Formats: sequence, structure tokens, C-alpha cells
Amino acid sequence: MSNIARPAHDADRRRAVLQVLKAATAPMSIAAIAEHLDVHPNTVRFHLDGLVRDGRVERVTPDHRRPGRPPLMFRAIRQMDRGGARRYQLLAEILTLGFADERDPSGKALAAGRAWGQRLVSGPAGGMRTEESIDHLVGLLDDLGFAPERRGSAGEHQIGLRHCPFLELAETRSSVVCPIHLGIMRGAMDIIQAPVTVDRLDAFVEPDLCVAHLGPREATT
Repeated sequence: MSNIARPAHDADRRRAVLQVLKAATAPMSIAAIAEHLDVHPNTVRFHLDGLVRDGRVERVTPDHRRPGRPPLMFRAIRQMDRGGARRYQLLAEILTLGFADERDPSGKALAAGRAWGQRLVSGPAGGMRTEESIDHLVGLLDDLGFAPERRGSAGEHQIGLRHCPFLELAETRSSVVCPIHLGIMRGAMDIIQAPVTVDRLDAFVEPDLCVAHLGPREATT
């Protein structure tokens, strides 16, 4: 028997099953794992099913040369632990700081956002009317989490943004984050060959509102 303590919770027990398989030099059967952990084979079978579904463990083809029905064999898939914590905000802060140190941070951020926006939509659409193209952009912004709303002022088309999915970064690095947002919108409109584009993005015109101003494509270089 193993000296490994019996875990009290399912997550701990599943982690223990995976630990045993990672430490093994050859595939193991359910019975062998159960004996190692001093638990019932059904418990091991339950957690193995979850680990297989998660892509952490794989079944191994048993040796049919031996007499009798061969047992199911399992081994851990060698990879980084996908169940660990993620630090995407830290990565975003690092990349944003890198842009900020450039000679033209806003210009480079705008270009990066535009390139990404061009990848977010399929195209070219062509022949799309102004209202249809704005609706298309509103739908994209909604999918990205900007909580957009159609607005208008003195005949100008506007889109209000009530939520910023990068709020903490936008508050401290607006010279980078806001041009990225503007670039995403312009890039998306480029791909669908919309008759309008986004002339400018006014950030935080109100504490809970940013406004994108749209105009004819010819008006923007």
C-alpha cells in the first residue's frame, strides 16, 4: 500500500489518481491504482473517466497475447497542468506596458487592434448598407462584451459602449487600450467593406460611457 493520505474531496482524490499515473513508469490498471491509493476500484474508475474526458489521461490498448480478458490500462498524458491558475491580466499588463514604451504607442496599438478586428469577422460582404453595417458592428461589440447601444446626434451615427472588458487597463493605459478598441472596430468594418467606418472613439465621456463616432469611409484615411 502507498503512504499517500486518502483525500477527503473528489478534486483531491482525482488529483491523487493523476499523481499516481504520472509517477508510474508504465500504464496501470484500475485495480493497481486502487491498491496504491487504498480506495475502492469504482472510485478510481469514476475519476479516471473524468480525467480521460479532460484529456489528462488516456486509455492504453491492452496486451491481447495473454490469456483471459485483459484489464483496462491507463497512463497520464505528458503535458503542463491545465487545471492551474491563469494570469491573463498580468500578461495583458506586460503587453500594454510594452506598447506604452514605444515611440508611437497609440499608432502601434491602433494598427494591432485593426489587424485583430480584421480577423474577427468573415468577409468581404460588399454591398452592405450603412444601417446593416452598423448593426453588424454592434453585434460584434456585443459579443466582445462592450454592451453597445445605438445612438445618434445631429444626424451622426454613434455607438455608446457601456462596458469595457479591459476596464482596469483602460483606466491606467488609455493611450494604448482605447486605440486598440478603435482599431478593432475599424478592422472589422474594413473586412465587411462597410460604407462607414469609425472616425474616433471618445473614452469615458461619462463615468459609464465611451462613444464611437461613425462617418463615411471616405472621411477616414
